[in-house]
Amino acid sequence: MKILSTDIPQVLLIEPQVFEDARGFFLESFNQKIFTDKTSLHYDFVQDNHSQSAYNVLRGLHYQITQPQGKLVRVVVGKIFDVAVDIRKSSSTFGKWVGYELSAENKRQLWIPPGFAHGFLVLSEVAEVIYKTTDYYSPGGDRTILWNDPDLAIDWPLQQPPILSAKDSNGRLLKDAEVYE
Repeated sequence: MKILSTDIPQVLLIEPQVFEDARGFFLESFNQKIFTDKTSLHYDFVQDNHSQSAYNVLRGLHYQITQPQGKLVRVVVGKIFDVAVDIRKSSSTFGKWVGYELSAENKRQLWIPPGFAHGFLVLSEVAEVIYKTTDYYSPGGDRTILWNDPDLAIDWPLQQPPILSAKDSNGRLLKDAEVYE
């Protein structure tokens, strides 16, 4: 496993070791000991989520104000542009974002720690995203920041307006959102 730093030090891009031959490939998608040894982080993952989305669907920017979730995100079908936004008010990177292409082909994963909002845009015909979380889903604490907040200025690789849920269309601006202290 190779750990790559990002412009926000707590967000990590992870490249698993892939063993390929004529039959296909094998990789360890997660190993607690290696993750902890290489990152000095220890989290217990309690839930796995799996979503499927069509081309140009944009999901996010989601977070939970109660029961904040760390997420380890990977793509098993297709390709996405995955974004993490620091919404920890006391952080030197508050309001900053990083985004990376994750795909079934590159097999990269993104570690997004608790205290961040998360979203992604589907770049392929279809994408299936799987992510581990460090806490359970809490419907009462679920929040959304507007994907196109001008203060965030996320450079989504859009060719046309995205397909959004009602929840994502009605997200709040970061300046009006409940955030972490």
